Amino acid sequence: MREGPEQRVVQRVVQGAGTARHGTGPAAGPAGGGPGPAPVDVVLPCLNEAAALPWVLARIPDGWRAVVVDNGSTDGSAEVARGLGATVVHEPRRGFGAACHAGLLAAEADIVCFCDCDASLDPALLAPFVHAVRDGESDLVLGRRRPQGRGAWPPHARAGNVVLARMLRRRTGLRLHDLGPLRAARRDALIGLDLTDRRSGYPLQMVVRAADAGWRIEERDVPYRPRTGRSKVTGTWRGTWHAVRDMRRVLNQPPLTARVPEVAQ
Repeated sequence: MREGPEQRVVQRVVQGAGTARHGTGPAAGPAGGGPGPAPVDVVLPCLNEAAALPWVLARIPDGWRAVVVDNGSTDGSAEVARGLGATVVHEPRRGFGAACHAGLLAAEADIVCFCDCDASLDPALLAPFVHAVRDGESDLVLGRRRPQGRGAWPPHARAGNVVLARMLRRRTGLRLHDLGPLRAARRDALIGLDLTDRRSGYPLQMVVRAADAGWRIEERDVPYRPRTGRSKVTGTWRGTWHAVRDMRRVLNQPPLTARVPEVAQ
């Protein structure tokens, strides 16, 4: 089979992770064997998050692997992440979706999680998400952000999220309140969704196509703290507008039920 450009990029840029105290080192393999894949991979899209990375990586549950996808950082984020034991993937194409998908392709674990890399969300909170997926309770678990502290979620960003949640409800029937980045699902099923958006619409497209396929989708409350550093998207009205525009385009796409795989029940 001929490799696509994305597979070639990931193969070329994935760099081995070291063993670190926060659990991003390799997990033990079967008895009598060598190290095997970690039970869970956490994809962390990253653009100039050197200041937040130490806290974020320290919160990765023991035995899980952190996959930091550097999306063109100029502040040494990749070096910081590598020094803390994370696997680093370089994705040269700018865009939240491009970074997330590169991390998904680089993941090896059965279950893959996604989390922002700005310290606004605690990756340790993903543990019950993973249990729900692993135990067959849900196919996709999303974090519903609950702001903690002043400035955690700017009013314009929150308003945009409400509008999108309503549009999603009309499009899919899902009664979700948030389209936040904290989430967990099985890797092979996610790849089977054939996600194509490489900008801000990526997380929404994941939910829409999963809904079209009849996945069991749930959301759980998670605390949302003020981020470290300046937001690249929701920190400004312009960034929020571009995100809403990208997501509106996703919602206007026709259903792809025939192409989207169902998760085995």
